[in-house]
Amino acid sequence: MSQSTTTTTSSVPLVVFGPSGVGKGTLIKRLFADYPDKFAFSVSHTTRAPRPGETDGKEYHFVSQDTFKSLLSENAFIEHAQFSNNFYGTSVCAIDAVRSTGKRCILDIESQGVRQVKNTDLHPVYVFISPPSMAVLRQRLHGRATDSEEAIQKRLATAVVEISYAREEGACDYIIINDDLETAYSKFRDVALGNLIQGDTLPPLDD
Repeated sequence: MSQSTTTTTSSVPLVVFGPSGVGKGTLIKRLFADYPDKFAFSVSHTTRAPRPGETDGKEYHFVSQDTFKSLLSENAFIEHAQFSNNFYGTSVCAIDAVRSTGKRCILDIESQGVRQVKNTDLHPVYVFISPPSMAVLRQRLHGRATDSEEAIQKRLATAVVEISYAREEGACDYIIINDDLETAYSKFRDVALGNLIQGDTLPPLDD
């Protein structure tokens, strides 16, 4: 699948999505470290518990389910999704806060959220981060040692759905396969800076 050239500016948000364990967070953190004055993270809300090293208001706004549902009823989110019994959502205020600084807003969301964003007037650039294969993704998830086997199987099942969605016409503007971190980051950086012309082709859904 070839990706078309996309004109980008600092005012156009960048939506990054892909299966859990594919390395989205690693790519985004490196981009921020290299270009602290150009990009900023849209801090999402979530009802999941913080992982070791995570700080409220930095990686996520960690809230209760009651608080999340209250914000949802107030139409505070541009997108929201439920994953592994937890809720995630990106607030309009979070995006506006980044835009007000003059930096390009980066959103790290689930494919459910991507579908919702497509029904808004945000018009971002969509980047799908793909594993080189399902076997590699399975290995990475086990290597993290943060989830139970049941949770890993759910993540793998969700990954199949997400990769299938990324194959749909118009689902994303760019595809980047995170096989080699340096190569993947080089492409991701170029997309963020508006320099990448063509992305990768999705691998087959192997077992």
